Amino acid sequence: MKYEEFLKTKIELAVESGFDIDPGEIAPILKPHQRDAVCWAVRGGCRALFESFGLGKTIQELEWCRQITRHEGGQALIVLPLGVKQEFERDARDLLKIKVKYVRTMEEVKKSDESILLTNYERVRDGDIDPAYFAATSLDEASVLRSFGSKTYQTFLDKFKKVKYKLVATATPSPNKYKELIHYAGYLGIMDTGQALTRFFQRDSTKANNLTLYPAQEDEFWLWVSSWALFATRPSDLDSSYSDEGYDLPPLDVRFHRLHIENTEITDRDGQPLLYRDAAVSLQDAATIKRLSISERVKKAKEIIDSDPGAHFILWHDLEAERYEIKKQIPQTVEIYGSQDYEIREKRVIDFSDGKCRLFATKKELSGSGCNFQRYCHRAIFVGIDYEFNDFIQAVHRIYRFLQTDKVIIDIIYTDEEDKIKDVLLDKWKKHDYMVGKMIEIVKKYGLSETGKSERLKRKMGVKTVKVEGKLYTAVNDDCVEETKRMESNSVGLIHTSIPFSNHYEYTPNYNDFGHNEDTERFFDQMDFLTPELLRILKPGRVAAIHVKDRVLFGNATGTGMPTIEPFHALCIEHYMKHGFQYFGMITVVTDVVRENNQTYRLGWSEQCKDGSKMGVGCPEYILLFRKLPTDKSNAYADDPIVKSKEDYTRAQWQIDAHGFWRSSGDRLMSKNELVKMPISNIQKVYRKYSRESVYSYEEHVELAKKLDENNKLPASFMVVAPGSWTDEVWDDINRMRTLNTEQSRRRLQMHVCPLQLDIVERIINRYSNPGDLVLDPFAGLFTVPMSAIKLGRKGYGIELNEDYFRDGVGYCRRAEIKKDIPSLFDFIEDEKEINEA
Repeated sequence: MKYEEFLKTKIELAVESGFDIDPGEIAPILKPHQRDAVCWAVRGGCRALFESFGLGKTIQELEWCRQITRHEGGQALIVLPLGVKQEFERDARDLLKIKVKYVRTMEEVKKSDESILLTNYERVRDGDIDPAYFAATSLDEASVLRSFGSKTYQTFLDKFKKVKYKLVATATPSPNKYKELIHYAGYLGIMDTGQALTRFFQRDSTKANNLTLYPAQEDEFWLWVSSWALFATRPSDLDSSYSDEGYDLPPLDVRFHRLHIENTEITDRDGQPLLYRDAAVSLQDAATIKRLSISERVKKAKEIIDSDPGAHFILWHDLEAERYEIKKQIPQTVEIYGSQDYEIREKRVIDFSDGKCRLFATKKELSGSGCNFQRYCHRAIFVGIDYEFNDFIQAVHRIYRFLQTDKVIIDIIYTDEEDKIKDVLLDKWKKHDYMVGKMIEIVKKYGLSETGKSERLKRKMGVKTVKVEGKLYTAVNDDCVEETKRMESNSVGLIHTSIPFSNHYEYTPNYNDFGHNEDTERFFDQMDFLTPELLRILKPGRVAAIHVKDRVLFGNATGTGMPTIEPFHALCIEHYMKHGFQYFGMITVVTDVVRENNQTYRLGWSEQCKDGSKMGVGCPEYILLFRKLPTDKSNAYADDPIVKSKEDYTRAQWQIDAHGFWRSSGDRLMSKNELVKMPISNIQKVYRKYSRESVYSYEEHVELAKKLDENNKLPASFMVVAPGSWTDEVWDDINRMRTLNTEQSRRRLQMHVCPLQLDIVERIINRYSNPGDLVLDPFAGLFTVPMSAIKLGRKGYGIELNEDYFRDGVGYCRRAEIKKDIPSLFDFIEDEKEINEA
């Protein structure tokens, strides 16, 4: 396969695994937008319907199942929230004129003659129903899975893996938890969860699971989502010729009621009263405030109900104690609850839906999904407030939906300590509207055809080559595979680079990006095009020093339930050896385990205390050392040996360099984006000194060893000043280095999980190259390696796909060439004493 052909295989929209049907085969009762949605979903095979409340997802799911069982045979299963089956039975009977049956066990399934069967999520979760038996399955209001927890998400993914046709239907995929959309993609078999996270999201280095879309990837992300999920708020979203008559929502009046609760005392775990009360501080404080305010909140609800005696009300509550208080203060209320007999619950839901009772109290987890109450009810009271936006918006739309004829009034009761919770809720609502708007924009632009979307993504392939050359450097903006093909054989004295860590991060919105691969196997497939070129252009006998790090694999993606480690460094060794490189050693560079835990939550102290058996250790970085065999193998000296004088390269320095464990100060280059955003005061206060007790200095380490040697205290038989360890990978007693890093909230700082440190680069160049040698970095980033090569009397050669990185790197190389100071991370760390004085 040629390289261009390989890149084209990366263009990945959702694969169509279904079949085409003539629109005339669709039941005539379906409206045009419903008909087209069913045809699209059948053709796709595994798809999602994210349609607004009232657009008819129920009849679309039924018709999708009917069409598939007609063409493929077998039976179809629709999985429902509790209390929703009556809606499906009604539409099947009255609109499609077909029979469906509710089943509880596989025995009932196998005895039934109906082609479409209904069951509840709990039946599947508990193993009573086996989805693998069915030809097609549909998850109705699939967002309710979230309330079961991530374990159930993973369980469902496994249980439904063998089902050929899968449909997901919900009106409110959470815009505030992108992982939910990614989970749906994983469930449908569109893309692995880990791959989607890597492709589209930057991660917060201080907090796990805090995901933000890369700004440059936003359009591509929503384009990808629209290839397998259909968003629609009204019929005209799918086709401008479709009429929106009957699909106009009534006015919505949201009323917040802020209560101040006097004479309540909140205590900590030790029973000590807290002076400051804030429900946003912790879940425990929120629960305490909610519990203490129940009576007053229900009292306010009663006041609202009494003010409109002709209206029907639904009272949404979260706690059993709230339900008891509602019955106490408003005894005429009809209630349902989890332990109640299912038939009783179902009858009461139907009675309220049909207007047979005026006041109905329920929890969002029981009636917040799938129920239609708009025919007789236009008022809802939320007796409490919490952070769960999806549950909240679902509950609102039980009455705020198409076919509602009255203005909908939503009353939300909360206390003054819950102001921040209210603000968060409103912010999530705003983000939800933005997400829906973004998707509708894409649907209107591209319609339901995949052709336009695929062509749009193809334009992100390739880059126009830009080459900037100085006397001591060459900088190339291009795919490193393409550039190395053009380089002369046996021309490079040293290759030193930090390769992408498989698909851990993407560096550009470009399909040439090595980080833009499905998995590690595919990453190495792309590396197979580069590595032979690196071997060809490296001088015989010279070194390729490859910086890598093992990868954390999370249990919810692998199904193990615990984080495991992919031995990426070992896979790299195998890869380079396969292409003819000789592996001859590895340097270990330890990292900050506390910071790593903040990123992954896999090494937590609390978890260690609960069960230390699943706790590993931090992941160090490695410099893998490979060599191209020299022409003369009798003594294995390089064709052009790397020669050092003992006066310049002392025994002291040799001992430290030859050790397999290196420490680093952590200093690195700053991007232009960082410099621009630095406060002027910081830029003016360049680095003066930093604490030698806290930060390791390679130069000071060498100087100490030299002084010991001068005093005959540096033995030749053993190492007296071995580098001290500050991590569990290498056991030793020494203070840990203080982490020195800027706040990493912008995309460019997130791109590489471990940017190359200046002192490590300088040591590699000094040890494995001669003055005047050409030093190549095929993944140059900010051009740390070429810039360092210039400073050390070599020539630098950097190749970088990211245009912004390339421009910054050229600037660094130019300044190095004219011997100006190069600003680095430490230049912007203020003296601790000055900070204290300020």
